[in-house]
Order: sequence, then C-alpha cells, then structure tokens
Amino acid sequence: MGRYVARRLLQMIPVFLGTTLLIFLMVYTLPGDPVRGLFGDKGVDPATLARLRHEKGLDLPILQQYWNYMTGIVLHFDFGDQIASGRPVTDVLGDAFPVTLRLAGMAFVLEIVVGIGLGTIAGLRAGRLTDNVILVFTLLIISIPVFVLGFIIKAVFAFQLGWIDPNVSIDAKWSELLAPAIVLGSLSLAYVARLTRTTMAENLRADYMRTAIAKGLPKRRIVGVHLMRNSLIPVITFLGTDLGALMGGAVVTEGLFNVKGIGGTIYESIQKREGTTLVGLVTILVLVYLLMSLIVDLLYAVLDPRIRYA
Repeated sequence: MGRYVARRLLQMIPVFLGTTLLIFLMVYTLPGDPVRGLFGDKGVDPATLARLRHEKGLDLPILQQYWNYMTGIVLHFDFGDQIASGRPVTDVLGDAFPVTLRLAGMAFVLEIVVGIGLGTIAGLRAGRLTDNVILVFTLLIISIPVFVLGFIIKAVFAFQLGWIDPNVSIDAKWSELLAPAIVLGSLSLAYVARLTRTTMAENLRADYMRTAIAKGLPKRRIVGVHLMRNSLIPVITFLGTDLGALMGGAVVTEGLFNVKGIGGTIYESIQKREGTTLVGLVTILVLVYLLMSLIVDLLYAVLDPRIRYA
C-alpha cells in the first residue's frame, strides 16, 4: 500500500504541472490589460504602463512568468499579489476558502446522507411505488437549473415564510449556509440517489447475493455488508470527484445568497482580470481534485476485498 501511495503521489506531479500550466496560459491569454485597467477610463502614458508591468513581472515571457509563479508556490507557498490592490493572494484565499469549504462540506454531507439514503430505499424496493416516487423526485431536481432552484427557495422560505435570511452575512454562520448548501448539493444529490438505486438493483440479482440469502445470513448483514459495499464503489467515485466540483462550481449559488467565498472571488477576478488570484484559486482546486482521486482509489480496497494494492 505504501508503494502504491508513493507511486500515485509521483504521478500527480506531472498532472499538477500540466493542469496548472494550461490554466496559467488560458488566464493570461484572456483579452484585456490588467495594468491599464487600474486607471479605468483615465489616460496614462506608455512609460508608466511599462514600469508597472515590469514591477509586476508582466513583461516577461509567459513561460518565465509561469516558472516564477511555480517557484514561489513550491519554495515559499507564495501565490503572488493582486494587481489592483497589492494584497497577497494567500490572504484572499484565506478569507474565501473557509467559507466555501463549509458550504461545500454541508452540501457533501447532504449528498451522502440523503442521496445514498434515497437510493438505498429505491434500490431495495425497485419497481414499487416508493421507487417510482423517488425516481420522479430526483428527475424533477435534475430538470430544474440551479439558479431557478435558488430563486424558488429564496422566494418561498425567505420572502414569504421568513424562515431564512435571503442573504448570508459576512460571518457565514452554519445555520445561514443551510439553504445555499441545499441548492448547491441538490443536483449531485439526485445523481447519487439514482446511481445508488441502479447499482443496488443490479447487485440484488447477482449470484453472490443469492448465495448469501441461501446461506441464511441475516438481512442486515446481507444488505449492509454484501450489497452496500459492492454497490457503493461507483458512488464513491462520483462523490470523490464531486467534492472538487462543489468547491469550484459555487459561483451561481454564492452569487444568489451573497456568500463571500470562492465563487464570488472567481467572478470578481475574471471581471477585474486578476490573473494571479484566479490562478491561485484554481491551483488549490486542482490539488483538491488530485487528493480526492487518491482517497477514492484507496477506498476501493476498503469496499471491495478483491482489490489489493501491492
């Protein structure tokens, strides 16, 4: 197992370098000049623009800029400074990531508890009324866009019933993040429920399940040990990749509920052409994806005893 983990960590290095290089090139080839944008509609002489670009290292070749950026991250954990304010990007990340991490964590827990719960009930009652109701419910959630669902929840529970606040405060309390977490995790919840239902209904007809029933094992052991462990392998794969998607895909949800997290920061960075901030945020998300893929692979061996990593 140790050799496998070490090998996977080594494989992550070229993947990390390749993805960050691609993101860096995409961000810095966007139209517009971030230095000229500092002055708005005011005129500025070319000498001043050249001096500012030199101070911020924007006059160097693009690959040299990438090398300096990666060197700062690896050696000093320095993501650079914002172009407009001069504020360190690490401070921006420190303010945005904890909020989005809590929001994504709550959405992730809802996916696991509610999604797997509904999928298990539907899978054990495949073809019955309960199964059909759950399938219709999940299809309805999948059919509704995230921004529409967010407006519905705000209109009903905030403006009409007054049960929640329409916007999240700067403190971003756990109770205030519940409604955004439901909106953020609703689509993935529906997919988890349908995926769990499908795999469980398929495994119920497998030979090993008939053997377990013929041996007279308790139903709790048949479902909890034999059925669930084999059925959750594809679900774990989806959940592992979805955590990174939850953190990076919260732009619409955070905008609807005025959450000061990664989504809002990414949106502002794109508007202001803050390349260093945008690349820093996406770099952290790449690390999250790589880490979750490793955890998912290790969980395979826990769920399926036939899988062993030498």
